[in-house]
Amino acid sequence: MKGALEGIRILDLSRMLPFEYCTMILADLGADVLKIEEPKIGDYMRWIPPKLKEENAIFLLLNRNKRSMTLNLRKEAAKEILKRLAAEADVLFESFRPGVMERLGLGYEELSKVNPNLIYCSSTGYGQTGPYRNEPGHDINYISIAGILERTGLKEPVIPGIPVADMTIGVYSALAILAALLARDRIGKGQYIDMSMTDCMLSYNIANIGDYIAGKREKAELRGEAPYYNVYQTKDGKWLSIGNIEDKFWAEMCEGMGRADLIERHSFGLSDEEKEELKRELQEVFKQKTRDEWLEIFKDKDTCVTPVQTVEEALNDPNFIERGMFFEIDHPKEGRIKQIALPIKFSETPCDRRSPPPLLGEHTTEVLKGLGYDEAKIEELKREGVI
Repeated sequence: MKGALEGIRILDLSRMLPFEYCTMILADLGADVLKIEEPKIGDYMRWIPPKLKEENAIFLLLNRNKRSMTLNLRKEAAKEILKRLAAEADVLFESFRPGVMERLGLGYEELSKVNPNLIYCSSTGYGQTGPYRNEPGHDINYISIAGILERTGLKEPVIPGIPVADMTIGVYSALAILAALLARDRIGKGQYIDMSMTDCMLSYNIANIGDYIAGKREKAELRGEAPYYNVYQTKDGKWLSIGNIEDKFWAEMCEGMGRADLIERHSFGLSDEEKEELKRELQEVFKQKTRDEWLEIFKDKDTCVTPVQTVEEALNDPNFIERGMFFEIDHPKEGRIKQIALPIKFSETPCDRRSPPPLLGEHTTEVLKGLGYDEAKIEELKREGVI
């Protein structure tokens, strides 16, 4: 079966995790994603640790189903090649700082003249406008600006274990591109999309913003204050997470623990001191058995108790395995590599698993021949450092 985006052509001028995640989603959905990389250097995500054999392990998870060609966009001949590709493309996706593509003569205004149907998405830390537009940054900066980091932990901010902003903008950018593709059929032309990591994080902070608007500025139930929404260590040094916000789930847990006396102490309305005392009591109980012993007790209970798993445990979790979240793919240099499937299950347009991550410039000759370049011209472009 063909993927949902079969026939959609995407030029990917991005690099690094947030943006590679966006085009991975689109490639998995069936789009023809062509990575445009700098000759010899390529997407520098390829070369930084942690590596498998030669390439970064995260790069290998993010770039399946894509093709790669090299273009030195400082060369006029390379710019002309990109314009020819853009003339036939549906989407161009880039992650340079604001103004870079315009200075190269490859901004939206220029390329939309070549192809009025082109959807051009720029995805950056702070967006194309605003006082921070030219500032550098990383995930920690974006979640800080948006008021998220301040709301982690109880006494001081706790840095999340995953790059939240990075992953989020990948999903939002893919969503925006899909919406623009649908809109193109209705309005008869492409459009420009301006994506910002900090904007995405502000929109994700809706729960804390809601609390603020309601006047609950110090609310911390979901970040460690509440006994019913917390983590507890077990006898073997492992951890359980409980998320028993609702009374019925809390009651089932208390009964499973043999502490029905705690049911009425579900901590809505408890003072801070009472909450701390209840957390201490729960911790004392959980310390009496191992994690697996508790899981066996709770397995038939209607309660929100789960193991705090390591990455290794997650990769061997039977639920993920049964749902087909893992597959393997053969890479010409790295061998057989594990992949994490897109978490979408289509009945008619399944996600693609057609090719491994490309080698740097693997498809350059193929693409140029498709544009009508002969072997002699391709060799000339190589000598001139265009490709």
